[in-house]
Amino acid sequence: MTRRRGGATIGAVDADVVVVGAGAVGLACAAELSRAGLSVVVAERHASPGQETSSRNSQVLHAGIYYPAGSRKADLCVRGNRSLSAFCEAHGVPFRRIGKWLLAVGPDEEKRLDEVVAGGRANGVDLERVPLARFREEEPHVRAVAAVLSPSTGILDVHGLFRALRVLAEERGASFAFRHELRRAARVPGGYELAFADPSGGEARLTASFVVNAAGLDADTVAALPGLDVDAAGYRLTWTKGSYFRIRGGRRHLAGRLLYPVVPVGYGSVLGIHLTIDLDGELKLGPDVEVLTGRRQDYAVDESRRDTFLEAARRYLPSLEPDDLSPDQSGIRARLQAIGAPFRDFVLAEESERGLPGWVNLVGIESPGLTSCLEIAREVRSLLER
Repeated sequence: MTRRRGGATIGAVDADVVVVGAGAVGLACAAELSRAGLSVVVAERHASPGQETSSRNSQVLHAGIYYPAGSRKADLCVRGNRSLSAFCEAHGVPFRRIGKWLLAVGPDEEKRLDEVVAGGRANGVDLERVPLARFREEEPHVRAVAAVLSPSTGILDVHGLFRALRVLAEERGASFAFRHELRRAARVPGGYELAFADPSGGEARLTASFVVNAAGLDADTVAALPGLDVDAAGYRLTWTKGSYFRIRGGRRHLAGRLLYPVVPVGYGSVLGIHLTIDLDGELKLGPDVEVLTGRRQDYAVDESRRDTFLEAARRYLPSLEPDDLSPDQSGIRARLQAIGAPFRDFVLAEESERGLPGWVNLVGIESPGLTSCLEIAREVRSLLER
């Protein structure tokens, strides 16, 4: 791959690479590909980075516990836990390796906890089975019959991460075109011609040798634009909404680490209503799971869901009262795997075999996509270099 002189912006003649989407993965791809000496344009339909899935989550740096051994999710998450924490430290992104408790709340869950621990260790994750007396001393307000500590789990400032990745990409020559939504894509000699709706309501065009589809919620829609059959490829996404409730500040003492009760087999990457802690020490419960029948980005949190959250959380935080909970944020995941269906891995595909050389699709990048963003970007670079 070589860099063409003159750089590129929307409306220019060409660029080496267009990255569609400026979430965590798109930003990481921009930083990595510009480091390789390529002229990079990032096109984002919103006015700033990370406005969808990347910022509407638990902001957790995951360890890589829950994914099948040998899967991309497991490999990229375990590697990403190390590389993203190192990146945060190197670039001043607020980050804390707070640790996470995996909990068996009742005796009937101990076998499932053992299975989760065995799976995590198979992925190379450090997990420490803690004597119950020590756990109860550390977490006197939490009910459990067994607990395992994941010391490498952390929390980070995702907006700080977005800023750091964007600055790094721009320092390396990448350009950003916000409020540009990709509408059409066509194969042309040597690459692709892309047409965008621009902020003025007009159309802007750009040609590129390579395209990286990091469009998140609409990655399947973008994948279809150059003529790919997304149903035949298995790329059709289902939107799943997850809401969060915040625990009032006066109850911060209820937990010192993240709390993740185990969930039954078959839930895939859905981890149930767990407790997370942000960098300010605030406690948050979620997400729940609401499969959306349409594609409307409605992020309102239904206050009537409070009872469901309270019932789930009281299993391990029995002192919670209804007035302790208030609606917080929600997020939407673009899932390849239906609830209870067989595991589906991340799609990281260079599409030469489907007649689209140089077009890379990143589809189904839900959790642990944030943790894995730097490693996904390195994989994209490898795909293009091949």
